Amino acid sequence: MVDERVKVLAKNLIEYSVDLKNGEKILIELIGEEIDLAKELIKLSYQKGAMPFLWIKNQSLLRDLLLNATEDQIKIIAENERQLMEKMDAYIGIRSSQNPFELSDVPDDKMALYQKIWFHKVHGEVRVPKTKWCILRYPNYSMAQQARMSKETFEDFYFNVCNLDYRKMSRAMDKLVELMEKTDEVRIVGEGTDLTFSIKGMKAVKCDGHMNIPDGEVYTAPVKDSVNGYITYNTPSNYAGFKFENIRFEFKDGKIVKATANNTEKLNKILDTDEGARYIGEFSIGLNPYITKPMEDTLFDEKIAGSIHFTPGSAYEDADNGNRSAVHWDIVLIQTPEYGGGEIYFDGRLIRKDGRFVIPELEDLNPENLK
Repeated sequence: MVDERVKVLAKNLIEYSVDLKNGEKILIELIGEEIDLAKELIKLSYQKGAMPFLWIKNQSLLRDLLLNATEDQIKIIAENERQLMEKMDAYIGIRSSQNPFELSDVPDDKMALYQKIWFHKVHGEVRVPKTKWCILRYPNYSMAQQARMSKETFEDFYFNVCNLDYRKMSRAMDKLVELMEKTDEVRIVGEGTDLTFSIKGMKAVKCDGHMNIPDGEVYTAPVKDSVNGYITYNTPSNYAGFKFENIRFEFKDGKIVKATANNTEKLNKILDTDEGARYIGEFSIGLNPYITKPMEDTLFDEKIAGSIHFTPGSAYEDADNGNRSAVHWDIVLIQTPEYGGGEIYFDGRLIRKDGRFVIPELEDLNPENLK
């Protein structure tokens, strides 16, 4: 028997997130073994008169493949997957891996090939800019363990977060989008953080349940060479199979000129992937009222109410500062009192303090007004 909450989630994904239409082609990618949601998505796709396609992948097998992969081999895989992706109108990616660190012992050079040639060519260059897409995690024992919850408690949390009324959130986001698009200078202040940059002329984009589930952020990009100061992130971040902590960046004229973490050498190897990896491609404000603490999963952590993320690497085409990279790494700074607090200023005006919006036009985005 399929959980009724799974059916609600599948319906929201098909009818709202990717707005699937009659005659469209949709690729459903499942990484893991939890098939209930994929089955519902296939069923609903056919009911819409659409044409579903399916990829099923396994992180343990991907690890074995990458350990001895050659550049030519990865190019062939990328070309094959890209050809199918180019034919798609929509994409839903379900991530339910049992071990988020399965790729942790893949050599850095192999991971760089995977990110730059395979993932970026298929997803960065085709899926993200050219399809209606949505990515989500699916609750399993691994996620519950990461969140330090029982599986039943975690599932209750998960479905509250993922089946939020995103239409209501979307309406409340409009004022923040409007304000960001009128703003020039942004200043972020907090423990170990004093950062200034410009977003003048940049588009602001609301993430309201269409591209990610869970969702809840409004993003833009800094003018590429405008970032100065320093930021200390207070949320662990899993990247390329490694858990980074205490990441700190120093900027001069947009470029990360000094980077430290619990593994500074590994961190700098990622930032040296290409020229764009040391510049910022995204600045985003997190808003999901049900997500209040990190669970070491980017799709959740970047939506934490009272957070920001400041992203080394490629910009999105809909908020484009011109930066291009095979890297796009969302790293989170939480500014609620439990995590040290902090302030955001737009053109010298305090708009958020200790994670709460303090100006009247943005009060609808505080957590109690979004639940």
